[in-house]
Amino acid sequence: MKKILPIVFVLFISVIYFYVTLPVLSYGFAGITILLFIIAALLFFSFSKFTISSDGKSYKPITVFWKLPAVLVGIAVLYAFVLPFITSSPIFRNQDYRNLIGKVKDGDKITNQIAPISMNEIRVVDESLAYLLGEKILGSQPALGSQAHLGEFFIQKVNGKLFWVAPLEHSGFFKWLNNKQGTTGYVMVSATNERDVKLVQEVNGKPILLKYQREAYFGSNLHRYLYFNGYNTVGLTDFSFEIDDAGVPYWVVTKYKKKIGFSGNDATGVVVVNAQNGAIKEYNIKNTPTWVDRIQPISFIKDQLNDWGEYVKGYWNFSNENKLQITEDLTLVYGKDNKSYWYTGITSVGKDESAVGFVLVDTRTKETTFYKQSGATEYAAQSSAQGKVQEKGFAASLPIPYNINNIPTYVMTLKDNGGLVKMYAMVSIADYTIVGTGNTMREALTAYKTAFNSSGNKINVDSKSTKKVTEAVVIRIQNDVKNGNSFYYFMLKDNATIFVGSSQISNQLPLTAVGDVIKISYDEENEETIDVSSFENISLKK
Repeated sequence: MKKILPIVFVLFISVIYFYVTLPVLSYGFAGITILLFIIAALLFFSFSKFTISSDGKSYKPITVFWKLPAVLVGIAVLYAFVLPFITSSPIFRNQDYRNLIGKVKDGDKITNQIAPISMNEIRVVDESLAYLLGEKILGSQPALGSQAHLGEFFIQKVNGKLFWVAPLEHSGFFKWLNNKQGTTGYVMVSATNERDVKLVQEVNGKPILLKYQREAYFGSNLHRYLYFNGYNTVGLTDFSFEIDDAGVPYWVVTKYKKKIGFSGNDATGVVVVNAQNGAIKEYNIKNTPTWVDRIQPISFIKDQLNDWGEYVKGYWNFSNENKLQITEDLTLVYGKDNKSYWYTGITSVGKDESAVGFVLVDTRTKETTFYKQSGATEYAAQSSAQGKVQEKGFAASLPIPYNINNIPTYVMTLKDNGGLVKMYAMVSIADYTIVGTGNTMREALTAYKTAFNSSGNKINVDSKSTKKVTEAVVIRIQNDVKNGNSFYYFMLKDNATIFVGSSQISNQLPLTAVGDVIKISYDEENEETIDVSSFENISLKK
């Protein structure tokens, strides 16, 4: 009986520890260290003899069983400190770290991978704006807003359209206690149209109840639910909320293992959990459903790309020769193949303004392509866009790379102090001094093309963009002044297209009248209004 109380106490603390922290019981994880300490404590109290002291307030050891517990504690210390240094230190395994990203292929041109895009498909809503819009729609229903709050937004494609999606989560323990069956839905915000915001509370006529959540309690906590359903020996991370094309909500959780001793986290597949009924399905990377956009966690890819650039000459490279590093945070983009990629610039260590290339990493397979072409970092592009409207004090969002007429281009929004979009900006990746801004995306595009053409088209000389040349009679022309620049909109005979050009392209544009014969060149694109690259008024030469 005198041994039972200490043993019960150790067991109680152990159960609480495992239930709360959910340690992974596998080689390379710290959970084994804690388990060894717990076993040592149990052996110590089980085989040692104690008596109560004369004052009746404490235990006094008579026989102490210490040899085996001491061995276990020693093993735990070796496991936690010595073994990681031997098996995981970059001093010994720097090339393993460098190769963890896999084979890095050399790409030709980044525009060959990033798809051309129309104006209404450009991403203009970032995560912070999505949260503001989601809060607004949630606030329009006070009864719901008092019970739940917005969780983290995750960007994803749903039926070919780009959305930010966030679950409704319990506002606290007592709200969860009174509503254990789950919160009533999720919020979808279009990433291309800030007016498209909706609260989804039913699918196929059935109400949505999100029982399993990251912030829920006890058995409804997503991580704990998985841990006690057979996933206590595998690393789990990147708990992403995604919906399939039917709108059914799921949690997509990345499985990972340690590839380099106690380090080198590497994704091996996903566990997909139905957020309503808790149904669990496990997939490896190859057979994961196509609606799942991301398997590779952003933190893993950042570390692996930096290691790939850090250990290019091994560990003992203190002169930083040929060292590379990512420029900014990674951005999720979509390619011509409709796949999603992590995108970032790559710069030499010590260089801030210019990138030596750009990387696309498949968010599912981790296939990595490095495009060796110089250009602006994301930070430099943001600074350039903000400088264009510096008198307004707007802040630029994280740039998203797009293919604009085969010109690699950063597109971003310019927001006020309240986080609302006020203007749009486009910055050439190859030359961040080429900037176009406007109150609408169309205005920004027109200003950008004007700035690009006015620069003498000195960049992107190998562009495979198809230029079309037309000679026709002007049947209508009208000028408009935007942001201090004069733009001329005109239509040609037997052509329903509206063309636009700036006086910076040609000083003949302001002199052009209806009935004049003109010759123009422009990029073929599927837009209602097309910007001209060159303009010549033939009638003025007669």
